[in-house]
Amino acid sequence: MQATLAAAMPAQTLLFSASSAALPHLPPSASSARPLLRSAPLGQPFRCLPFSFPKVASSASPAAARPLVVVAVIKKAVAVLKGNSDVEGVVTLVQEDDGPTTVNVCVTGLTPGLHGFHLHEYGDTTNGCISTGAHFNPNKMTHGAPKDEVRHAGDLGNIVANSEGVAEATKVDSQIPLSGLNSVVGRAFVVHELEDDLGKGGHELSLTTGNAGGRLACGVVGLTPAE
Repeated sequence: MQATLAAAMPAQTLLFSASSAALPHLPPSASSARPLLRSAPLGQPFRCLPFSFPKVASSASPAAARPLVVVAVIKKAVAVLKGNSDVEGVVTLVQEDDGPTTVNVCVTGLTPGLHGFHLHEYGDTTNGCISTGAHFNPNKMTHGAPKDEVRHAGDLGNIVANSEGVAEATKVDSQIPLSGLNSVVGRAFVVHELEDDLGKGGHELSLTTGNAGGRLACGVVGLTPAE
């Protein structure tokens, strides 16, 4: 019997050693903060940088019991604006569930003042911004202001450029969703040469384009990872 116990001891010792081995240390995930738009160093031109979205890391242990939580579905998209002039910019869009879409706009190279800013029907830029077609208008309305009941879905009003030609704006709108029948993904944002008269200027183009003039820059809306 002693011989049997002696023969079993190495196996028991081996089993104990394996079970007590230290697990490798897993470093916590680092959360990335959303950077802010910053002015360039003195003497350098201002440039719009793409907005980045924060990553959210859970601190709960995988083994810990968790209550049932309904997680919001967040959709994100971006459009990079370019044209035949020095005007360029970045537009980012965020929508939570079926709520309104938040649009962040940064455009450079503009003349100071108001410039029409619209979502156009097509994401086609083969012939420049003219290929993007008319304003996105699934409800077949006339042109208006963003808060008007009668308006194109793509009527987002004006953006204002400062003395350095930089326009920054945040718009919240419920008619430009990132999914569904009227999704704006694959369509295009356009920055115009002149002020949009919001359909109230009395010009023959007021009720179609807001008489906002030529198209300076445009960019197609594309989905980005919802981290």
